Amino acid sequence: MPRVETPLREPTFLILTALAGEPMHGYGLIAEVGRLSDGRITLRPGTLYGALDRLTDAGLVTVDREETVDGRLRRYYRLSEDGTTLLTAETDRMRRNVEAATARLRTRPTPNPRMARTASPLTARTAALLTAGTASLSAARTAAPLTARAAALFAARTARLTGGTA
Repeated sequence: MPRVETPLREPTFLILTALAGEPMHGYGLIAEVGRLSDGRITLRPGTLYGALDRLTDAGLVTVDREETVDGRLRRYYRLSEDGTTLLTAETDRMRRNVEAATARLRTRPTPNPRMARTASPLTARTAALLTAGTASLSAARTAAPLTARAAALFAARTARLTGGTA
């Protein structure tokens, strides 16, 4: 029986995830994978059926039933017990990775304020003023230290938003 490599590639993970809910046919799987990935992954029929063949050969997916709709055969697939076990293990692995990354990000040192000013002279207050486009250049200057470049960008943005009157 062929094995499926782990960690699973995202399309394979999403196919198994889609089948964890209920048996589905090919078109339903394509649509569900699109929804699960927020439209980032669009499976083509050839790709999907190739993956389903591999997953079936590996014992992770089985054919649930077949029916004829409008003269065409529609095959429904479901997640097998082995598929459920693999999906559970993969989900646990991914969860541990996310937890580790989240913990590291929480303990990440705050950037040196001097470096932050060099990298981006706009503070949150100035950025809000820029976005709103309602403050004058002098208000922006007093809200946060601006470099000459940032002040020029602010003036240009304000002029565009107000029709030339800054």
